[in-house]
Amino acid sequence: MEDSLFPLDIAAAQKIANPSTSPEPDPNLLKVRDWFKMQSNLEARFGQVLRQSIDEVLDGQRTGRFNIKDLEKTEKTYLGTKVEIITRAEFNLGRGEKMDFSISGHDVDSKFTSGDNWTIPREADGHICLLIKASDIKASYQVGLLRIHETLLNLGANRDGKRTPSAAGREAIQWIIPEGRLPENILLNLPDADINAIFKTGSSGQARTNELFLRVQGRLVNRNTVLTVARQDDSLKRVRDARHHLRSEGIMILGHQKQHPHIARALGLRVPDKGSWISIRVAHADDFEPTRRSTRISGQNYAVWKEGDSPVPAPTEY
Repeated sequence: MEDSLFPLDIAAAQKIANPSTSPEPDPNLLKVRDWFKMQSNLEARFGQVLRQSIDEVLDGQRTGRFNIKDLEKTEKTYLGTKVEIITRAEFNLGRGEKMDFSISGHDVDSKFTSGDNWTIPREADGHICLLIKASDIKASYQVGLLRIHETLLNLGANRDGKRTPSAAGREAIQWIIPEGRLPENILLNLPDADINAIFKTGSSGQARTNELFLRVQGRLVNRNTVLTVARQDDSLKRVRDARHHLRSEGIMILGHQKQHPHIARALGLRVPDKGSWISIRVAHADDFEPTRRSTRISGQNYAVWKEGDSPVPAPTEY
């Protein structure tokens, strides 16, 4: 796992204090681990917890932000609190006597980072910590448990007296989800040229939405992305209108209603669920090879456009 979310930490490894004295894994921590592992759809649920937490703090509909780097320092601190709040609600967790959660009768503290390591306060010493780490740009996250112990922390502390898990501490983590998939933040990974075109200065919410679905084809676009781009109270109506604006470009925008899921499956696309869409440029399929995937709409066969196909408008109704 060191190669995925953690940088090489030679300095930390040199600061380990008596690693041989590290406490043995304790049964209470294992009980907490096992409780999580018994929960249904655990990876998807933690992924949604993190996606919701990040999106709510970014507040894209009002701010147009989609990158954690654009948050203020206080907002980055609050992001950890937001993850704690939504985790508690998602898994129906009670509050601990001294720590954030009570899980299987044991106090568990919540620690989140979008950086390289967690910062652990003095009051967590001796307690079990639920360690959550997310990389939005890599669309990945990790969740694990560690009982905080002097021998598992680096010697140096910040001005608040907080310390970070050492290499030995990270080695001692009991992983619940060693590598989870974070629902993608599409805007983070678009080329600068596409981002500049979508967020062109002076453009309207409708124009930005049109540009989004013109440039992002064959990939699911979620509700928050549309809200961030359109930045309007009726942002979702902008998607419906974009279908009409982009029809002449041959662009179809499929959602979860009507025949849209059937069309997506027939064309070999990912099927949008509620609150997501996928756009695709289409071409007439009448003269194509029989192995090419197509679907019939209003008496006409359509396939996904490819280089060399003649441009055609998208169907009026689908």
